[in-house]
Amino acid sequence: MTPHSRGPNVALLVVVVLVGGFVAWGLYVGTRPRPPLRLRPADVIVADPPAPGHDPSSATAAKQPSDSAGPVVSPQWVTRTATRSGVPSPAVRAYGTATLRMAQEDPSCHLGWTTLAGIGWVESQQGTIDGRVLEADGRPDRAITGVELDGSGDVAAVPDGSGGFQRALGPLQFIPSTWATWATDGDGDGVADPQDVDDAALAAARYLCSSGDDLASASGWSAAVFSYNHSDDYVNAVYDAAKAYADRTA
Repeated sequence: MTPHSRGPNVALLVVVVLVGGFVAWGLYVGTRPRPPLRLRPADVIVADPPAPGHDPSSATAAKQPSDSAGPVVSPQWVTRTATRSGVPSPAVRAYGTATLRMAQEDPSCHLGWTTLAGIGWVESQQGTIDGRVLEADGRPDRAITGVELDGSGDVAAVPDGSGGFQRALGPLQFIPSTWATWATDGDGDGVADPQDVDDAALAAARYLCSSGDDLASASGWSAAVFSYNHSDDYVNAVYDAAKAYADRTA
């Protein structure tokens, strides 16, 4: 090889190496797992419902919580938000009331109604999964029961203590053993029912805030939602839904 012929060949080799490197990087970027969620917390806490006294129309509501004294969401806000978001009115009422209740019970949590709505969509399409209808009393027209948690496929194994396995229940898919701890009568009908979105929403709100994290921070929000279902994909799916509801109602 002469000195004159070496230069172009060396240059060609450098180009091939560089191109190969870019291709490899592109394949890596395209196939690597999604990075940890980084979100702007304000995206999922906007459009919170007005508290009683802030809005003259908020003095009454269709259902009054009796689990403990607390604020009630404005019916006018429910109607407006349901129309804009596409979330059924009973679910909007439940999420809004639970948000106001948590603002009173744990002001440092900063839970937004859109976070509960995001979970509600991912878990059961707001209680409407498989053609169900969420009734005015907050219950679906047919009970929602999840798959058997027997460890098959991508589900966890959650024994029921009698040789079988548990199934998640209701619009927010509470496992019975978890519901036993967090059961809440959110609508004051004297029953704590995981099939009732009013009850389930307040129980979920308390569960999310129990970690002590500030859900107005990216890390706190992600950790709280991850605690609800230990999956990064789940956290991202809830965020996408919550962000969509926030955008629609901003």
